[in-house]
Amino acid sequence: MTGEKNLKELLKKMTPVLNPGEYVFLTVSNADEVDRKNTLFEFKEKEGVTVVVEREIADKLNFTYDYVASWITLMVHSSLNAVGFTAAISTTLAENNISCNVVAGYYHDHIFVAVDDAQKAINLLKNLAEKN
Repeated sequence: MTGEKNLKELLKKMTPVLNPGEYVFLTVSNADEVDRKNTLFEFKEKEGVTVVVEREIADKLNFTYDYVASWITLMVHSSLNAVGFTAAISTTLAENNISCNVVAGYYHDHIFVAVDDAQKAINLLKNLAEKN
């Protein structure tokens, strides 16, 4: 399966789900500083490695962080070639003063929003889906 490309279908079928827990973005010089079984994902940049883990794990390892997020999964299988899906999601949230960090997996898009904005973001995304 290559996933859905049609923007209207993606928006209509996105089905946002709020995953349990709180998540933090860490920066480390070496990804091995955090056991990979505890990471949600990592991204290598020139300045260091960004690792996303549950807040509880970061606290146990005495890491510092600035941003505590909730994780929303959009349950539609979106194509990595889809055009406009991320823009529609981020625009809807931005218009309501909610910042978001989007990560595309092979099957689904994942949205990270501040913990205090999670329920409002879910409601906005459900409303966007209903309009399509």
